[in-house]
Amino acid sequence: MDRTAIIGVGMTNIEAEKRRETFADMAWEAVNKALSDAGMTIADIDNVVTTSSDFWDGRTISLMAVGDVSGAAEKNVSCVEGDGTYGAFYANARALSGSYKTTLVTGHSKGSQCVSSLITNAAFDPIYERALGMDMVTACAMQANAYMNRTGVKPEDAALVSVKNHGNALKNPVAQLPMNITVNDVMASEMIADPLRKLDCSPVSDGCCAVIIAHESVATKFRQKPVWIRGLSFCTDSFFFGDRDLARSKALTEAAKKAYAMAGIKDPRKEIDLVELYDAFSYQELLWLEEMGLADYGKAAARLKAGEFNLDGALPVNPSGGLLSGHPVIAAGLYRIAEIVLQLRGDAGAHQVKKAKTGLAHGVNGLCGQSHCVWILDKEK
Repeated sequence: MDRTAIIGVGMTNIEAEKRRETFADMAWEAVNKALSDAGMTIADIDNVVTTSSDFWDGRTISLMAVGDVSGAAEKNVSCVEGDGTYGAFYANARALSGSYKTTLVTGHSKGSQCVSSLITNAAFDPIYERALGMDMVTACAMQANAYMNRTGVKPEDAALVSVKNHGNALKNPVAQLPMNITVNDVMASEMIADPLRKLDCSPVSDGCCAVIIAHESVATKFRQKPVWIRGLSFCTDSFFFGDRDLARSKALTEAAKKAYAMAGIKDPRKEIDLVELYDAFSYQELLWLEEMGLADYGKAAARLKAGEFNLDGALPVNPSGGLLSGHPVIAAGLYRIAEIVLQLRGDAGAHQVKKAKTGLAHGVNGLCGQSHCVWILDKEK
């Protein structure tokens, strides 16, 4: 089977409000950083995939806001609606098709220009659920309660995720919320939707990320050492909440299994060196780790307390600070991929994980993790 690699990444700083920058301004910055990182020009890019959302952008055909600055003129261009990991998945398929050698992927979002509760309310069924006024936060509060009731995990356990990730962000120059906080600080923060407090929730954020995916035939022709894509998969669960067990995530378990199989990984706990996952809420880091087979169900909190998921632990999780330290919706998963790339190249700076060889990046679409996308990246082919 042909192989593909990521040969360039570019990230804007994640900020609460990029008031002076349009979508195009953010994309221009991220795209040029990715091209510079790879030692390429836009002429070296065969085709472009953008990830965006009409809802979050507040306009139809949201691709058009960033198409020109993504270098789409006179190139094949396509838009994927949803998290950036899915846009990159499509870009990887294009590279493997043999039709294109290099693909530029962008993902952008400006949460500061949105009312997220209205947008995520629209994700619910319009007949039976939407009129209840629920949104992503209240839905995930239901999931947090279901998970905690099933496993015995306490809100204080989830709060430790926030403590760890905000602390990791102190070492990441692109993170929005680097903070030195305690469990008591999290538990004293404003209750948003029981059991989720303000510091259990990711912030409103603006940002853009770009990555360049290349077919193996050209992956080594440019400046940057390739980071190889060994395995990837996504899986989607039922739309209706009543058809799902919210305390579990069957879709993530299946996506992870398929990605591991593609990558030839038999024991992920021993073979994965670090993880960048989609922690929109603190409890999700624990649940997602368990459903990916990186901890026993209900036991991730104990391993977190033991320091195993710290930057210097046995399995560093979200060394960048994760989404709790900056959550540009749509671009968030693409940032996870870019962060793993930097780690495997040894370019992560102060939050560098020692001896990182194989990393896992993770993205989410839908309410309470309805759909999950898992990437296995490796520094060796």
